[in-house]
Amino acid sequence: MSTTDRAPTGPIRGIIAGSLATGAATAAVLTLVVFGGAPEPVITGAALLGFALGWAILAVLSARLTDQPQSWAWVPAAGLGATGLGLLALTPHDRAITLSGWVWPPLLLSLAIWMGVRIRRSLAAGGGRWLLYPVAAIVAVAGVGGMVETVGLALDQRSHAMPGQSHDVGGYRLHLTCTGSGGPTVVLQSGLGEMSANWARIVPEVSRRTRVCAYDRAGQGWSEDAPHLQDGVQAAADLHTLLRRAGENGPYVLVGHSIGGNHAMTYAARFPEQVAGMVLLDATDPYRSADTGSAHAGLPGAVALAPSLARLGVGRLLPTSFWSTLPEPAAGQVQAFVASARGWRNTCDEIASMPALLDQARALTALGSTPLVVLTAADPDPSWSAAQDRMAALSTNNSHRVADATHAGLLEEERGAEESARAIADVIDAARNGSPLAGA
Repeated sequence: MSTTDRAPTGPIRGIIAGSLATGAATAAVLTLVVFGGAPEPVITGAALLGFALGWAILAVLSARLTDQPQSWAWVPAAGLGATGLGLLALTPHDRAITLSGWVWPPLLLSLAIWMGVRIRRSLAAGGGRWLLYPVAAIVAVAGVGGMVETVGLALDQRSHAMPGQSHDVGGYRLHLTCTGSGGPTVVLQSGLGEMSANWARIVPEVSRRTRVCAYDRAGQGWSEDAPHLQDGVQAAADLHTLLRRAGENGPYVLVGHSIGGNHAMTYAARFPEQVAGMVLLDATDPYRSADTGSAHAGLPGAVALAPSLARLGVGRLLPTSFWSTLPEPAAGQVQAFVASARGWRNTCDEIASMPALLDQARALTALGSTPLVVLTAADPDPSWSAAQDRMAALSTNNSHRVADATHAGLLEEERGAEESARAIADVIDAARNGSPLAGA
């Protein structure tokens, strides 16, 4: 009588369920607790080790406690375990992980198919196949998703060529794109999870009045990664070097959206002579942790899972409109970055560095009579509005306005982008003429 024909004996179904649950629980504890907030290779490696443990337990206990040994389970245990240990030991960079995407997805799909065959041959009907088949299917889906993501990344590189130029700022290159003419030059600083393409509605309006430059911080968009996590001071130094090497002379009107506003404040504190004006578009409150003792950031473990999940093509399941409501090609450019593992890693890095950034933004205590417009999204809560008032008070020549737009809409919605562009235009005029702000 064959293995598949005889009745199941021993606690095989309980062993299968327990082994799978142990593997999943171990992976969750390792990724969310032990290595919570760690870089992508560490998170992925830790998850693989957890799953490997589950398969190893299945192989051992099924051999010792039942007459249906699942020796095949040593194969996924060894494969996942070796890969996990390799990721933890080597912690490869994004480029290496992306290149490996041409290898591991087809191997994973092959493993899933092989597992399905072995499950049928090694387990009697009613012996727990229904527990293992879905796992094999999930492994297969992960392999297909990995292939889709790898091909998608390659197509994105061809479809979304870098506008402007990149310049070396000290071992890595940052992207800068400028258009228009006249002065003072406007420098746009993006928020969390954003990039230079997010300014697509605003750049054409501003470029009709003066020169305007959008750039990507290290790790964003078309800029290269920095070798270490950056705080606001380092990002300001990078921007100062980038503008100098690109021949874009100051002083500048600094415009920042969300945490980009805090980066603008940090730049102004570091290089005050380079600031002709400032526009803060619903900037993150830099005073909350100082006033209440609570921190804005600290990386939630679940967020750190996002880069690893993005490698499985999860971000491509959602339409472009989910990621951006900008017109094309900007919407596609934004999606290609923010939905990728690299985009999520940049978000994780910037969340982790946010406490330092907010501390450094508070170093800006006064702008004198430098024109400053603070534009706040609609329906702010009282504490948020008070923080925006406090930022406006940095200058004696200020205007605090409330826009009929959401936080993201200040860049992406037509009405919000118009109000943002109008605020920038008012600061340009005041800086040029040395006059009070309109509506101040």
